Amino acid sequence: MKPVLLFALAPLLLAAAPEDRSTAGDAVIKARVERVLKANPVIDGHNDWAETLVGKAGDARWTMDLTRLDPAKYHTDITRLRAGHVGGQFWSVWVDAKLPGPEQVEQTLEQIGLMHDIFRRYPNVFEPAVTAADVRRIQAQGRIASMLGVEGGGQIDGQFTVLRAYRALGASYLTLTHSRTISWADSATDDPQHGGLTKFGEAVVRELNRLGMLVDLSHVSEGTMLDALRVTKAPVIFSHSGARAVNDHPRNVSDAVLKQVAANKGVVMVDYAPSYVSDARRRWEAARNGEIASYNKPPFGGLYIGQPDRAKAALAEWEKAHPKPAVTLSEVADHIDHVAKVAGHDAVGIGSDFDGVEEVPQGLSGVETYPALFAELARRGWSDVDLAKLARGNVLRVMEGAERVAAAMKGEAPTTATVAGLDGK
Repeated sequence: MKPVLLFALAPLLLAAAPEDRSTAGDAVIKARVERVLKANPVIDGHNDWAETLVGKAGDARWTMDLTRLDPAKYHTDITRLRAGHVGGQFWSVWVDAKLPGPEQVEQTLEQIGLMHDIFRRYPNVFEPAVTAADVRRIQAQGRIASMLGVEGGGQIDGQFTVLRAYRALGASYLTLTHSRTISWADSATDDPQHGGLTKFGEAVVRELNRLGMLVDLSHVSEGTMLDALRVTKAPVIFSHSGARAVNDHPRNVSDAVLKQVAANKGVVMVDYAPSYVSDARRRWEAARNGEIASYNKPPFGGLYIGQPDRAKAALAEWEKAHPKPAVTLSEVADHIDHVAKVAGHDAVGIGSDFDGVEEVPQGLSGVETYPALFAELARRGWSDVDLAKLARGNVLRVMEGAERVAAAMKGEAPTTATVAGLDGK
C-alpha cells in the first residue's frame, strides 16, 4: 500500500474496533509481504526433498506426480512452492555420515541424478542454476532456480576429484561435515579430534574457493567455523543454522562467530529444526533421551532391559508428566532477529531444513508458509528493503562474491593433495 494511501486510511483504522484494526493491519502487512516476495522470490538454503523422496517413495520417486503431495508426509511439492513465493532453492543431497566413503559417493550421485531428473520432468517449474546471474534470469522467467548442496565433507571420500565431479554436476556448496567428525574436520555434534580443520581441510576450503563453490559451515564445530573463516577468500554460508545466544545448541552460531561472518560478508540462513530453534525443546529432548537410556542401559543397568512393553509404558507415563514443549514461528523469527542484530541485516537468510526434519514449528508447516514468517518480521518493524535482503538479496550477494574469488583464482591449478600427504594419516 502506498504511504499516502496508508496515511489517508489511518483515521479510519484508529476509529475501528480493536479486532477490526488488527484485521486491517494484518491485511496491510500481507499486501506488503506479497509485494516484496513477488519482486524478491525466496531463496531457501536447505531442503532435503531428495532424501525424503528416496526414503518415503522408493522407486516411485522417478515417476510420481510432484504437483501435490500429502502434506502429512512431505513439506514440499510444486503447488506449495508456488504458494510460498519460492524462486530459488538449494536442494540438499545428504547421505548417512556413518556409511563408508565409497557408499557415500554412490548415494550422493544417485540423489543428484534424482534432482536432475525432476528438473527434466518439470522444465516449466525448475531450472538448474550455478551463478547468481542464472538465478536472476530463471526467477525473472517465473521458474524456480535450483542449486544443489552436498551436505557433508565425508561425501567427497577424501578425494578432490570427487569434489570437482560434484561441481561439474551442478553442486553449489559443500557442508564441511555432517553429524560426525571426519578425518579432516570436526563436527559440532561429535567429539573433536583436530581442533577445527586439518591441513587437508584447509585445502578443501581453498579448492571450494577456486571452484566457486560455497563453503557451508552448518553442522561444523566452532573451531572448524573459525578455521574456515580464517582460510577462505570468499564469503561463507551457514545453509541451515540458528543463533546460539537464543538457543545454546552446538549446531547454532555464537555471537563471536556471527561478528566474523559479518566481516566475511557471509550469510547465516536460519533453520526450522525444533531442537535448534527452542531451548525448551532441546532440554526436553535431552531429558527424554536420558529417560530412554535408563530403561535399556546395557549390560546390566537398565530398568527394563528385555521388557520392551514395560519400557514403552514407562516412556508414555514420562511423556504424560513432561509434555513436549511447542515450537513456534515466532521463535524462528527470534533467531532471525538476533542474527540481524549482531551481524546486520546483510548477514541473514532462510534455510528451513524442510523435508529434513520430522517436525516443524507451528505456523511453518511447509514451503507455502514463507509469507507468514515474513509477515511476523514485518510486524516487528522490518523494512521492505531488509525483507528483500532476507528473501534473496543476501545469498545472491554471497554467490556473486564467491564467483569473483573463483575468477581471480582461475589461473591456479587444481589441487592433487591427499589426506595422507597433508596430514600424515
